[in-house]
Amino acid sequence: MPATLRALLNEPRFDLRPVSGVDDALLSHAVLWAHNSDLPDPTPWLDSGGLLLTDGVQFDEPDPEPAHPYVQRLVDHGVLALGFSTGIVHERIPAELAEAAASRGLSLLEVPRDTPFMGIIRFISDAVADDDRQMLERSLRAQRSVARAALRPDGLAEILRELERNLDCWVALFDASGSRVRVPTQREIPASQAPEVEDAVASMLARGRTAAVRLSVTGSDEVTLQTLGQRGDLRGVLAVGTGTGALDRARADLVDAVIALASIALEQSRTLDDARRRLRSGVLELLMAGITAVAQRTVAHLWGPLPEGPLRVGCIALPDEAEGGAQTLRSALELLAVESGGAVFFAERRDRIVTVTPDEGRSGLLALLTRHDVAAGFSAATTWDRLTVAMAESERALARTTPQEPISEFDDIARAGLLGHLEHTQAHDIAKRMLLPLDSANDPADLRRTLEVWLEHNGAWDPAAKALGIHRHTLRARVDAAGVLLDVDLDTFAARAELWGALQLTQA
Repeated sequence: MPATLRALLNEPRFDLRPVSGVDDALLSHAVLWAHNSDLPDPTPWLDSGGLLLTDGVQFDEPDPEPAHPYVQRLVDHGVLALGFSTGIVHERIPAELAEAAASRGLSLLEVPRDTPFMGIIRFISDAVADDDRQMLERSLRAQRSVARAALRPDGLAEILRELERNLDCWVALFDASGSRVRVPTQREIPASQAPEVEDAVASMLARGRTAAVRLSVTGSDEVTLQTLGQRGDLRGVLAVGTGTGALDRARADLVDAVIALASIALEQSRTLDDARRRLRSGVLELLMAGITAVAQRTVAHLWGPLPEGPLRVGCIALPDEAEGGAQTLRSALELLAVESGGAVFFAERRDRIVTVTPDEGRSGLLALLTRHDVAAGFSAATTWDRLTVAMAESERALARTTPQEPISEFDDIARAGLLGHLEHTQAHDIAKRMLLPLDSANDPADLRRTLEVWLEHNGAWDPAAKALGIHRHTLRARVDAAGVLLDVDLDTFAARAELWGALQLTQA
């Protein structure tokens, strides 16, 4: 770091003497510059954090500069200390200046006559230059280590781990949808800070512009967030927990280097993801064609074995690509498939994601679907040789889903029977149209009631007539009239079954 005020006071060739405002806390402060000026107000040409040197000409007669406003301007501008040379213009420091410095907390140093200002200025500038050199060397070493990490097999994870090591902080990467990219870094986002960080990431991605944000989070720590990619095509966000201090230039340069490499790695990851998607779809086509052995060998080399035992096939409606939901779901399924060790297989087919899991091993998948709020239908328990049938069942189950019940099981459809299934289709409208001719009868409601009771008694005349309280000839006449109106032969089983189904579907 640059020279501290303590180092300056301890330098014997300068023989600087503290007059006021020099305490232990101030002694450890870095002096960023040293400059001499006798102007009444030199602050327009100064930065904060430095040492101002003066001969005190501005405090000489006949028109001396008032000391208190002068000192106040220096304090307001952030000047660290004032060095006053004695034995040149003034034999001693003016009492008013010493009083003003003491009252306003400005460190005041006496500079002996024989101490050249240029020596002090050079001492400070050399220390600053040496600090810059060391910072540059550290930056180059860190960037070389990160570049080497990028060449390793798991380049993205290695890059982030090197960044963690060099900055002694936690690092997290988020993709374009705001989902955490699960790479095995050494440190996790502190649980108390994660919600704030995730909200800030989502906000940055929603704006769609490149940006760098410093975020103060729970515990007074700071987090640096930097978007990856270009305006309108953001690839994600890099989050770095920088602790209680801001990044210096070398550390910021290292983050910039990691951003560039991580952007490339994410793009490569996206390309690999696309290739994996196509490969999974190809494996699914093999399985549907019954070429199971080849599919199993292919999958085993890449992802592990296929699920075994009684299986459940799922059909998931793919979310909107434009809103990022599809990619988020794919990433989550990929992670689940890896973590399950072969208990979950998935692939895309047209605008659906097909999943295959053990019959008793769907809990992780169901929890994932709930988190992502997507609709899915599941087949009855099946085997690989009946995959195509099971996929058709899962499609039918998906068609039964609603916003209130986004998960549907084919088993439930089967238990509800054929009519239960037809109730969720357009069969109701077809049944109404089929029975419309009955409305032309003198008493349509009575005729419908007659037909229902007759069919409930399996077309037996006497029991049905008795239940209706009419003569069986009257019943026969009504049924014949209905047959004429509907243009069907109600003496056949098929016509009676169709009429009974239509009456059931149109019951209020």
